[in-house]
Amino acid sequence: MELFANSTFIGIDPTAGEKPYSYAALDQDLRLIALGLGSVDEVLAFTAGQRHAMVAICSPRQPNQGIMAKREIRQSLSPMPSSGRWMNFRLADFLLRQHHITIPQTPSKEDDCPQWMQNGFLLYRRLAEFGYSLFPHDQAERQMLEVYPHAAFAVLLGVLPFQKNSMQGRIQRQLALHEQNLHIQDPMRIFEEITRHRLLKGVLTLDGLLSTGELDALVAAYTAWKAANHPDQVILLGDEEEGQITLPAALKETYDAGVNS
Repeated sequence: MELFANSTFIGIDPTAGEKPYSYAALDQDLRLIALGLGSVDEVLAFTAGQRHAMVAICSPRQPNQGIMAKREIRQSLSPMPSSGRWMNFRLADFLLRQHHITIPQTPSKEDDCPQWMQNGFLLYRRLAEFGYSLFPHDQAERQMLEVYPHAAFAVLLGVLPFQKNSMQGRIQRQLALHEQNLHIQDPMRIFEEITRHRLLKGVLTLDGLLSTGELDALVAAYTAWKAANHPDQVILLGDEEEGQITLPAALKETYDAGVNS
């Protein structure tokens, strides 16, 4: 897409709460520009300095706006939600759960939202002040979108991923990104360092294996790249006014856990 020919694709993960945010930036060729931790001010300064950019945030844009409580919305869904159920969920959250992808519920009041969501709300507001428009926008050279990393990895893998904090979960996620041609280390090389002697001595080297925050930020940045370069291949779930989740690939009908997960 010519509009984003010289863009930076940025993923920001504020889910650590008060701790520094994880962030990642990719160029047009999916090469790493930046990967690390930063305060909200540092992350905002980085995004503000981009002339052409697509920024993906691992957080809802705002509290739920009561879309699922509207009769016409509920009647348009198939299957239609049971009476009295799902009333206090975002439409995007409901739709993911219909595919067996769990996602935290987004409360209707900001003060009731967990700190990481409130951090995300702040990021969206500040980016809007910097001139970022919501994706999709035909003309804006700086856009922002919402990503839910667990769902992004699920659609890339075709199954529900392993637990994100486990070693196998981190390896699986990094491998999924490596398979999408991101210029990061192939995590399978870690197994070359695992020997009988090292295991017996309690020495396990995981050099090159990215942290959970880095992996979430990277899949967000990749989704931003995909949205800019292949908008026909991404999926937008939810209500435009309330908040839409962007997925980097099409959804299957349901997602199940992999073998031995």
